[in-house]
Amino acid sequence: MKVMLLGATGLTGGKVLEGLLSRDEVASVVAPVRRELPLNHAKLEQHEIDFDRLDEHGELFAVDAIICCLGTTIKKAGSRNQFRKVDFGYPLKAAELGRAKGVTAFMLMSAIAASSSSTVFYNRVKGELEDAVKALGYPVLAIYQPSLLLGERDEQRTAEALGMKAMPLINRALIGPLERFRGIEAASVASAMVNEVCALAQETPAAPVVRVHEYPDIVALARA
Repeated sequence: MKVMLLGATGLTGGKVLEGLLSRDEVASVVAPVRRELPLNHAKLEQHEIDFDRLDEHGELFAVDAIICCLGTTIKKAGSRNQFRKVDFGYPLKAAELGRAKGVTAFMLMSAIAASSSSTVFYNRVKGELEDAVKALGYPVLAIYQPSLLLGERDEQRTAEALGMKAMPLINRALIGPLERFRGIEAASVASAMVNEVCALAQETPAAPVVRVHEYPDIVALARA
């Protein structure tokens, strides 16, 4: 398979990249990036691009599957408009370019409680993106909705750091219907995404399918 990975420099994306490069099912990984990754690998094709000009790089999207781990925070983006551009505009444009090239599978990193009708701005943007990508009609669309992602980040996120320290205790209290809100290691989410995309090399569903993965599903896929 030839797989495109968007967001390869991020916490989860970096783990996805490691996983893809290690799998025999993956012949090459196309990674559009803003800055070059300090990594050389025979399977890795890096392309430094301006994400505001994705339309100029349509040829890169001639792949079998796309995994999108693009995302930021409002604080890091600097404004709601900038956040929306990164978390909605870029992923949607990538999904559109991939669909135009006949890509059969798109895997989207979203968030728990994503909903286009949410009163919470972050969740609403994530939900609007999910709806927009669903409308593109991918044969296989997998939407990952993790809660707090656990792992070492390059940048400091104070609130998330505090949440990660408390999460082991909180997770034990989140049972039954609340299990979906458990924090999860970014490495587990990455393993799930890699396992799912590699499974497509063996068998593609006969009819279009949309899969929404929350905590229990992600854990199971990571162990597959």
